[in-house]
Amino acid sequence: MKTGYAAVNGLNLYWESHGQGEPLILLHGGFQSTSSCSKVIDALSKSRNIIAVDLQAHGRTADIERPMRYQSMADDIAALIQVLGFSSADVMGYSLGAGVALWTAIRHPGSVRKLVVVSIPFRQDGWYPEVVAAMKRMSGMVDRLKETPIYTNYVAIAPKPHQFPALIKKVSELVSTEFDWSNEVAAMKTPAMLVFADADIVRPSHMAQFYELLGGGKKDPGWDGSGMPTARLAILPGLTHYSLFSSALLAACVETFL
Repeated sequence: MKTGYAAVNGLNLYWESHGQGEPLILLHGGFQSTSSCSKVIDALSKSRNIIAVDLQAHGRTADIERPMRYQSMADDIAALIQVLGFSSADVMGYSLGAGVALWTAIRHPGSVRKLVVVSIPFRQDGWYPEVVAAMKRMSGMVDRLKETPIYTNYVAIAPKPHQFPALIKKVSELVSTEFDWSNEVAAMKTPAMLVFADADIVRPSHMAQFYELLGGGKKDPGWDGSGMPTARLAILPGLTHYSLFSSALLAACVETFL
């Protein structure tokens, strides 16, 4: 494993590199870090160069005076790809990281060869209503969250542990702000794979709508597969949003797509 920091857009962005082969940028979920990606890294680094990243205010990347937005974090990832010396890379993200991965492909299409989006909707109402309500309550739960592994894992590696309340507030604002990325997703040309759990926090009907926006599910591809869309959709059985990213099923289907 190699590790380092990249100076991008005012951040000292932490990254670590595993394995050899074609580069795959791997982005964790909210309140997580590169260590949360260990099972995916172990599986995919056998044949690829996995570059796992700690996003703004997460893990070993300290926060800065900047709102947390999918778009600005996507700019960070595009800049990192260039700093590491790649002309482009595949990008895979989970949950919050999936939003960053998606916007990296939208804003910087030349930097992303293939895209894997794991468990995030393209519009806020793709989440179940109780999920949205919980996200809006999150900013008032700092003290309760200090009694959970989220806090324990954060302070163990964060360069500025006192920034934990700011992390909670910024993530809460990010995920509870209403959004609709329909137009941007429909215009995207990057080959993409969507992955969800069958008991996800995203509604199954929304998963299908997401796939259709990417050009899938429009027609019979024909007996020879000549009408096959470039997009892929995987709904993995017996999993939830919270168990999906550590499942061997995830790595297996992603590896086939890549």
